[in-house]
Amino acid sequence: QVQLVESGGGLVQPGGSLRLSCTASGIFVDIYDMSWYRQAPGKQRELVARITSGGSTNYADSVKGRFTISRDNAKNTVHLQMNSLKPEDTAVYYCNIRGILSGVDYWGQGTQVTVSS
Repeated sequence: QVQLVESGGGLVQPGGSLRLSCTASGIFVDIYDMSWYRQAPGKQRELVARITSGGSTNYADSVKGRFTISRDNAKNTVHLQMNSLKPEDTAVYYCNIRGILSGVDYWGQGTQVTVSS
């Protein structure tokens, strides 16, 4: 059974930083693309950042230069370093992995990030 467990969310002031982590169990992530999505109240879920199995990355325009996605295949983990946080970054952040061969998606349970003074 595949499980994704996220951690690192919380309340932070504008301009602050948080680091999200997502650890997968039940699979080996080497053949999966790994991503972070977010969903703010009343809005659709959106892609924040993705790192492919080969290590290529892409980011939403709104977070470029502020967020960094990375992966550690040995630990089955993906991270999202978030700097210079803004109130508009407030959302539930979800970890996603997608098999590069199967196309099957797995999702974490979500972790709340709140940016507020």
